[in-house]
Amino acid sequence: MGLDYSYRILVPTHDVGRALSELTKLAPPVRRRTPLTVTMPDGARLDLPFTSNFKSEPVDCSAGDVLELDTSILFGVDDALREYGADREYETDASGRVAVGYVYLRVKFAPVPHPRFASLEFTAATSGMSRLFERSASVRAVFTGLTAACGGVCCLLDTESDTLEICWLNGESSHDTVPGPRFADYADLVAVWPGADR
Repeated sequence: MGLDYSYRILVPTHDVGRALSELTKLAPPVRRRTPLTVTMPDGARLDLPFTSNFKSEPVDCSAGDVLELDTSILFGVDDALREYGADREYETDASGRVAVGYVYLRVKFAPVPHPRFASLEFTAATSGMSRLFERSASVRAVFTGLTAACGGVCCLLDTESDTLEICWLNGESSHDTVPGPRFADYADLVAVWPGADR
């Protein structure tokens, strides 16, 4: 069985639409594909340049269900990405970024441990991509940048170990872990998010 490393972004539930809109800015240009229309829990509709389970049929999340997307994301080229792409041909965009995909996104609109905060979990499709997630400063910067742009409170890197690496917390870059010296467990981490005690 391969590696399934992931970045998890936690945002206030009312900011999920904003997060998905910001994510579309990181998508490569789409040629000849029908946009995916997603109905959000608040009734808003978003057209996204991705698929859901590799289909483009409209997805209704008005009941607050889970949303699954198949994404490609543009990342700046660094040494880790060069190593990852050594046996592939990539075209860079005008900003020197390359598209990496599929990255599987699972949105949980109101997960039980923190129902006021939605979870956007971006999972690597292969073991090689998982190692890229762990090693690339550029990949980390894209996910922490997305967290900041959408008003997210936390960004975590999950390498399927006993600890999660905290990459972004309450507006600041971080290198703490949970569990770790600052947070004994996940509940301690959630407790410091703005509004978590309401």
